[in-house]
Amino acid sequence: MSKINIKIEGVAHQVEDGMTILEAAKACGYEIPSLCAFNHGECNRGSCRVCLVEATGARGLVASCVYPVSEGMEIRISSPKAVEARRRSVELLLSNHNMNCQQCEKNGKCELLHVASITGAREGAFKGVHSETHIDRLAPALVRDTSKCILCGRCIERCKNAHGLGILGYENRGFRTFVSPAENRSFADSPCIQCGQCVNVCPTGALMEHSEISKVDAALAAGKHVIIQAAPAVRAALGEEFGYPIGTPVTGKMIAAMRRLGFERVYDVNFGADLTIMEEGTELLHRITSGGVLPMITSCSPGWINYAEYTYGDLLPHLSSCKSPHQMQGAIIKSYWARTNGIDPRDIFVVSVMPCVAKKYEKDREQLKVNGLNDVDAVITTRELAKMIKRSGIIFNRLPDEDWDQDIMGDYTGAAVIFGVTGGVMEAALRTVYFKLTGKEYGRIKFEEVRGHDAGIREATIDINGTKVNVAIASGMKSAKVLLDEIRAGTSKYHFIEIMGCPGGCINGGGQPYVRSCFLPNESDDIMDTYKEKRAKALYSEDERLELRQSHNNPQIIELYEKFLDEPNSHKAHELLHTTYAAKEGFNEVAKA
Repeated sequence: MSKINIKIEGVAHQVEDGMTILEAAKACGYEIPSLCAFNHGECNRGSCRVCLVEATGARGLVASCVYPVSEGMEIRISSPKAVEARRRSVELLLSNHNMNCQQCEKNGKCELLHVASITGAREGAFKGVHSETHIDRLAPALVRDTSKCILCGRCIERCKNAHGLGILGYENRGFRTFVSPAENRSFADSPCIQCGQCVNVCPTGALMEHSEISKVDAALAAGKHVIIQAAPAVRAALGEEFGYPIGTPVTGKMIAAMRRLGFERVYDVNFGADLTIMEEGTELLHRITSGGVLPMITSCSPGWINYAEYTYGDLLPHLSSCKSPHQMQGAIIKSYWARTNGIDPRDIFVVSVMPCVAKKYEKDREQLKVNGLNDVDAVITTRELAKMIKRSGIIFNRLPDEDWDQDIMGDYTGAAVIFGVTGGVMEAALRTVYFKLTGKEYGRIKFEEVRGHDAGIREATIDINGTKVNVAIASGMKSAKVLLDEIRAGTSKYHFIEIMGCPGGCINGGGQPYVRSCFLPNESDDIMDTYKEKRAKALYSEDERLELRQSHNNPQIIELYEKFLDEPNSHKAHELLHTTYAAKEGFNEVAKA
């Protein structure tokens, strides 16, 4: 791209043509206060007016996030006029904002307060009537509070960009405008997939996960056998809550912290991931060899399952019948572990630490219950675990590195670890499917063809001893829709498809620590483009370090089948580890229209 000449605060610079003023200023070493770019950059409507500057050739002040640079432009960021205008813009936002900051779940990570501090905005500068408040707490995963919404539109754009959906939009006009699902419905009464991507980009506390910390507190206080299990993606991000660089694995300290919080057992969901591969890989081979429904599609992501039931009810037979790893492991805890330890399953309370808010919805699905009991009783996000650790007074970085509890389900393989990255489930399955078809291990171990952290579609043909297996990977429903429409049209060439609800996979789940460049002064300027890659690297590096890297080689998995489950896809395994799906009435007809 060609370069053009501009001046910022009287200093000459060369920048790329086509940049916005905000982008150009950043490239030249200036940080203009804003509520969009350099965070997630998904509003860029210029509506909040926080990033106003003076620029030659413009009539008055301009929103730097949308106004392009031009040859010879002179930009004033710190002129009295621009400074005062930015302060007034933030004060206007504050005037219609619920300022109960001490009780807000976003306290410490609120971008509105951040720009208020930078601009010198005063609380109470403008007084008047507040907009009507709408609070939605009905959905199991999400909470919406319009008293904290600043109408930036980032949630609206993220839903469109990640999933091609329009769950959220502007309702009414003028002072009566608010953001909600259509007709101010609850998230619970809309085709929302509960993924939490909107929570990840919200600059305030207007959108949050439904906290289940109080459920965990109550179970601990009641003297239940409270067992905690953590998903692989959690270890790759939890450290960010305690000042570690993005992508720093903190497995040992996380385990030590969970023990000090009072949990009776601390397990890794990677055991459940290995178990999932044994069940899912066997199911795939059976479908391929016996003329079953193909392509088979993974079923680990509850956001994706929601989407399928809402929009592609006719394709549900293509989904694997396997429960997700934490649900499988919860089922084993309340059956095999309970029996081994002589404990009534009703006295066990299983807590899953997940990078995903949709897991809060998933755990209560009727189809997942065994003998009337939930496999998992509470789901807390990576952020919620961090809150529990902080309130307990634990100094995280001084903790020793400890290991998972080893009884019955302590072992795991590298295949399980990479479940947290898009393409990881596919690769883990291929490692075992290759062995099942050839009787020997895949020499390279890694299937590089299916790797990559970005949203979109990746495809590959894997030649396994003369059997060609066509596979595809998609994350985010916008990408998944392309593959699903091919299946619906009868043109799909694939045998196996992995779909993850969140772009990039679990490492970018709706319950992971917020990534905001404004709160990460020690990270590089490109962190918003590289954070997923850095988190993914933490998981791939653990896979590389482990001696066992194929799920079928996990000795405790082998023992579980010998002593309890018999074999993958057995009658007992189906009772505990498999599930069913049901199209959600009303939405499939709309989707097909």
